[in-house]
Amino acid sequence: MTGDVKKLPMILGLTGSIAMGKSTVAGMFEALGVPVFDADHEVRAMQGPGGALLAAIESEFPGTTGPDGVDRQQLGALVFDDRDKLARLESIVHPAVAEAREQFLYRHVNAPLVVFDIPLLFEKGGARDVDKIAVVSAPPEMQCARVLAREGMTLEKFEQILSLQMPDAEKRARADFVIDTGSTLDETQEAVEELVEKLSTGLQD
Repeated sequence: MTGDVKKLPMILGLTGSIAMGKSTVAGMFEALGVPVFDADHEVRAMQGPGGALLAAIESEFPGTTGPDGVDRQQLGALVFDDRDKLARLESIVHPAVAEAREQFLYRHVNAPLVVFDIPLLFEKGGARDVDKIAVVSAPPEMQCARVLAREGMTLEKFEQILSLQMPDAEKRARADFVIDTGSTLDETQEAVEELVEKLSTGLQD
């Protein structure tokens, strides 16, 4: 290849199980100037007031949308224990998120590094769309304490969510990098800074 061929940014997939601290880590990347595509944020926007997905969701799940967008509690109750309904919802949401991700990448085509923050990166096959993968992880007891501190969360609901996610140990084994949030914030910040430096300069090996 000649030197004038355009090189796309290094794409780092950022993932992690519930309550592992992924949002905190994503914020650290952003604070360092790394563009971050937040899949959950995109979904909330598309399901919010005037959102692009409201008509399709209302058609598939009548009565779950209104002036304020999707009634997330009502829709969640419908799909939470029903894998068929969840799959139908995902068939609406995932293509739209993929399109938004492509637009994001186009906007940041000159960045040396971008982050795709995708909770179910492994589970939904998103690993093939990234160059490297970083998993955010913490000890199980810390994860449990964090999640049960959330409003409306129960141990039963937590266990149901975990059943839909790849085990943390398997994610760690499949990742290129593991970011530990079981330590102090300063230590996590240092790990993120080192990773950004490594990936931005092409020294990822």
